[in-house]
Amino acid sequence: MNRLATAVAAALFVCLSASAQRVLIKMGTVAPEGSPWHQILQQMGQHWRNISGGQVELRIYPGGVLGDEPDMIQKMRIGQLQAVALSGSGLSRLEPAVACLQIPLAIESYEELDYVRDRMAPKLEQAIEQKGYFVLNWGDAGWVHFFTKTPARRLDDIRRMKLFTMAGDADALELYQSAGFRPVPLATTDMLPALQTGLIDAFDVPPLLAMLNQWFGVAQYMIDIKWAPLVGATIVSKRTWDRIPEPNRTRMLEAARAAGLRLRGEIRKMGDDAVEAMKKRGLKVITLDAATVAEWRREVEEAYPKLRGRLVAAELFDEVLRLRDEFRSKARGNPR
Repeated sequence: MNRLATAVAAALFVCLSASAQRVLIKMGTVAPEGSPWHQILQQMGQHWRNISGGQVELRIYPGGVLGDEPDMIQKMRIGQLQAVALSGSGLSRLEPAVACLQIPLAIESYEELDYVRDRMAPKLEQAIEQKGYFVLNWGDAGWVHFFTKTPARRLDDIRRMKLFTMAGDADALELYQSAGFRPVPLATTDMLPALQTGLIDAFDVPPLLAMLNQWFGVAQYMIDIKWAPLVGATIVSKRTWDRIPEPNRTRMLEAARAAGLRLRGEIRKMGDDAVEAMKKRGLKVITLDAATVAEWRREVEEAYPKLRGRLVAAELFDEVLRLRDEFRSKARGNPR
């Protein structure tokens, strides 16, 4: 009996140990089901399963089925979700410092973005980790453009329209209003019905998102100026991440970073292709002449003092512009 009891106890211990090692990570994202973002996350989840011998399961909820980004952030805070793939807009709700990567008209190319982000990432990741979350990878969703229901060329044209803004950001709302815009705070998941009913007339997103969500079908004009890059990141609760044994964590992080780089390359190409695809389906791209582009830059740069220290911490704002100028100087062959 003693031997039997010992054997049973040992078997029970093994079962309990195996069960304790299993980690379920529920991840939310507003990325549409079947989109490149969703597919890459699925592939990453399969890699994690293989690395962990089936002990880590990534369960993905795409398409905003669990709510908009602010909703999912709240669900992660209370433990209903363990991870979220966020755009920079949602991520800056979690850690405002991330907004430094999306200063309007500050970054002009992906090369500039990569140079600046790679050097800002350690500081941003540390700030996010202090909030209790761990950055698995960084990405981007393309260049933000203004889409409108009627033709627009100047910022004053946009000011006359009802402009979508993400709900819950009081500072951004006040800044838009003080700059003469007519912002309408909404959840991203409400974009299409808001366009169809006339609640909004304009929005600013990357072309790929406008195509995948069919928003361009209602707002068929796009202004061809790169307002800002829409960055993003995949984050996980540090408490959940720390439950995974160290050797597996290291390999899983490598898989996540590789997935982020792979997605970055795919999305950038698809963003350019999306414009051509939408043009074939009725999108009208409004190209600005040099004088009008200069007018946009002058107006936006005049507003920088309102952004600096409010939406973006002053030291981060200054560091991003310094790194951008450093890159441009090196690109011209004039290293400082």
